[in-house]
Amino acid sequence: MAKQLIVDGKPIEVEDGTTLMHACELAGAVIPRFCYHERLSIAGNCRMCLVEVEGSPKPVASCAMLVNDLPPNRDGSPKVVNTASPMVKKAREGVMEFLLINHPLDCPICDQGGECDLQDQAMAFGMGGSRYTENKRAVEEKHIGPLIKTMMTRCIHCTRCVRYMTEVAGVEELGLIGRGEDAEITTYLEQGILSEMSANAVDLCPVGALTHRPWAFAARPWEMETFETIDVMDAVGSSISADVRGAAVMRILPRNNDAVNEEWISDKTRHVADGLKTQRLDQPYIRKNGRFEPASWDEALGLVAAKLKAAPAEKIGAIAGDLAGAEEMFALKDLLTRLGATSLDCRQAGDKLDPKLGRASYLFNSGIEGIEEADAILIVGANPRLEAAVLNSRIRKRWRSAPTKIALVGTKVDLAYPYEYLGAGPDTLAEIANGKHPFAEVLKAASKPMVIVGQGAFARADGLAALSLAARIVLAASAGKDAAWNGFNVLHTAAARVAGLDLGFVPGKGGKDAAGILGPDSEFVYLLGADECDLSKVSPSAFVVYQGTHGDKGTERADVILPGAAYTEKSATFVNTEGRAQQTLKAVFPPGDAKEDWTIIRALSERAGTKLPYDSLKELRAAMYRTSPQLAALDTIEVRAVSGLETLAKLGAQPSSAPFAPVIADFYMTNPIARSSAVMAGMSALRASHQQKLSAAE
Repeated sequence: MAKQLIVDGKPIEVEDGTTLMHACELAGAVIPRFCYHERLSIAGNCRMCLVEVEGSPKPVASCAMLVNDLPPNRDGSPKVVNTASPMVKKAREGVMEFLLINHPLDCPICDQGGECDLQDQAMAFGMGGSRYTENKRAVEEKHIGPLIKTMMTRCIHCTRCVRYMTEVAGVEELGLIGRGEDAEITTYLEQGILSEMSANAVDLCPVGALTHRPWAFAARPWEMETFETIDVMDAVGSSISADVRGAAVMRILPRNNDAVNEEWISDKTRHVADGLKTQRLDQPYIRKNGRFEPASWDEALGLVAAKLKAAPAEKIGAIAGDLAGAEEMFALKDLLTRLGATSLDCRQAGDKLDPKLGRASYLFNSGIEGIEEADAILIVGANPRLEAAVLNSRIRKRWRSAPTKIALVGTKVDLAYPYEYLGAGPDTLAEIANGKHPFAEVLKAASKPMVIVGQGAFARADGLAALSLAARIVLAASAGKDAAWNGFNVLHTAAARVAGLDLGFVPGKGGKDAAGILGPDSEFVYLLGADECDLSKVSPSAFVVYQGTHGDKGTERADVILPGAAYTEKSATFVNTEGRAQQTLKAVFPPGDAKEDWTIIRALSERAGTKLPYDSLKELRAAMYRTSPQLAALDTIEVRAVSGLETLAKLGAQPSSAPFAPVIADFYMTNPIARSSAVMAGMSALRASHQQKLSAAE
């Protein structure tokens, strides 16, 4: 049902349930606000959004009133709303004057300067001065962890941060205490906030009460150039912007993308930027007499090419790491295939995912946005809160917005929303698949059931059996329902994994997987940013090449180090867990003599006598798109019918009885960039200290 209004003399028609604020904005009016936010509940406590409704004795808070709450005129004519009348102007000036009574007005030293809603709205809607001469109120600073710097004297009590932490992050660690002049926002017991998404509260703060501690006083927004790019800290593929000054990435902020991350990012995504500058590999190195010595590119590539040509094809292997772009994986596969090598693997964690079973067997088929349609969710061997924090917030959003039954098979963890714990391992999964568990009926009764399978289930020896059971559950629950809905979802943890599977960067005929490549039989091992694998079983006589960005685990066993480019230093394609291809943007140049990764492999191919037939990124991508056309469909996901799971479901392998184990022990230390970050080290220490206190208390 539609409602008719006249806003500033302009007749409009809006749907019932629309707030007066949005109705006015649909008519082209500008409504200021501090407490209102589209993704949070309505508080209605800043009063900046006041408008005049004819017939009302006083201004109305437009964010908290729906159009269908407006009483009709006696003659049936539409209600008249004014957003720029003298009454509204005076009311807003009065509100702003009140807000600035205690505000310290220290804009020159405030990190929010230039991006401050209070500054902007004081200029646009405030008055020229204040009539108050009393002393301003001061509030003690709060310690809420290494990420958020507080200046609570600036706080205007909009409560956005409180609502965000409670509603989105699911961690009730901020609240408002006291009344009147004594009111202040603080943490419980004044401890550091332990949420993987806490720093989003700073973005929401409309004043400088909460600012980012890691880059405090480092730069002003107008000094930096912004580049829109993609995050690779997990497999969600969040949209981000990198702010650059000179040759350094100064900060990383979220970009709005409703289909992927809305406007949130994890704390690791945001504050890992300092890790891009430390422990970097900026020139080639060759191990001589047990020590690394600097070398020229010609010398390093010449040695690698000589060893590559000398090794038998069946004893050559390559492993792609979690942060590798599709371009360098394609080039490396192309080179080694031309040399006759078939031992390639992008699954360094031991994932039992196989591209031959179809793309639907290794993707989050329902889509991240599809979580908001699910009415029953079964999580298997995953901890989404640590493996994909932004995706986990979507599950919480769905749980808050509609009755959704959520269950977990695996390690019992805190997911920031309630769930039914079903069991620890494959035995429970088999019961559900065989229809002998009550939750099987819950999934069958749901119109859009969803099963989320994590790495804890498929990155083990019986991983294919766990995937097969999950596929059987989905097929049984989907019988007779919407054929377009595919509830089988694989939750990856690595940004590079899906692109590697799409490219077929897996063992060919007679080839070895990651475990085999790292065994004693290999003579030449190429690690493309692979730092999370066990190198202890590699033969001492094997020649190991590490191409990557940081002096991390992969370099410990390397004989030659080739310095590559990080995700902010190259244009590369990454495919997120739902199969959405996206490209990073080159924001800065790699440090020192480091090169973009595909160019290193191209230069190596020429020295190895197997020159790759592309001299530019455009030519490489054209060749890559011919073999994997899905990588060319940027920012789209294809609908994969649930019938595509039948091959996987028929495998029928027998799983072990071992419980599903967590795959991420420390959220803040999951890749070389994060392990090089001082900020992530601080957060890791805070989390460890908290866990230690909990253990002691128990």
